[in-house]
Amino acid sequence: MDEFSLNIDSRYECVLDAAEKLLTVLEQNNIEEHIKNAFNICLTEAANNVIKHGYKEEPGNEITIKLRKEGDYLVLEIIDEGLPRPNLDIPDLEFDPEDIDNLPESGMGLYIIKQLMDDVNYFSINGKNYFILKKSVS
Repeated sequence: MDEFSLNIDSRYECVLDAAEKLLTVLEQNNIEEHIKNAFNICLTEAANNVIKHGYKEEPGNEITIKLRKEGDYLVLEIIDEGLPRPNLDIPDLEFDPEDIDNLPESGMGLYIIKQLMDDVNYFSINGKNYFILKKSVS
């Protein structure tokens, strides 16, 4: 698999386009359906979080999306220059998924990402934020 790289603007509709392009690349590389779905959900959630929290919903800011294969893993990187996260505390949420009226108000996106990926990492260097997600394809 060649590295896939895409720059998008910090608008929600751009995230939808990016997710479609990512799915196309995954399909072209014969990636299993459940793995494609996991990356689709995680990219959408992570990029939307960058727009909402990092860029405060202001368009005109860049988000870089990269996908590559490293050994038995697919690695998705979401890179931005928005406000950095203070940490990557991913709560272990306890809730009844059947009771949709009482789902947690915050932290759900990161919780879902943690459940779908094998490894989740976040760091900031020189004004850039890196959110790196890994999923085994072996």
